[in-house]
Amino acid sequence: MKEAKHTKMRVKKGDTVIVISGKYKGVKGKVLKAFPKEQRVIVERVNFIKKHTRPTQQNPQGGIIEKEATIHVSNVMLFNEKINDVTRAVHKVIGDSRVRVCKKTGDEI
Repeated sequence: MKEAKHTKMRVKKGDTVIVISGKYKGVKGKVLKAFPKEQRVIVERVNFIKKHTRPTQQNPQGGIIEKEATIHVSNVMLFNEKINDVTRAVHKVIGDSRVRVCKKTGDEI
């Protein structure tokens, strides 16, 4: 895989995001896991894949399971519940700590 330049991701685990492009465009969900090096996130109820599993002690039946796959971070946008719209997260220094704030309203995320 080609090495990508590392830039800061604007979304983190636990954020609510809306998918802005692709098959799941318009779907709102929570970020379950973030992979900053790969620039990808797993969003709940988005990008389902079918995975064939062999029988194990936890799953003695085996078979085909559906689970969420990763989606590129450029295809999602942070959702602000207060203004009910998408926004960007920017970092501001308040005192001696860095916090993420909403670009549109300035509210802390």
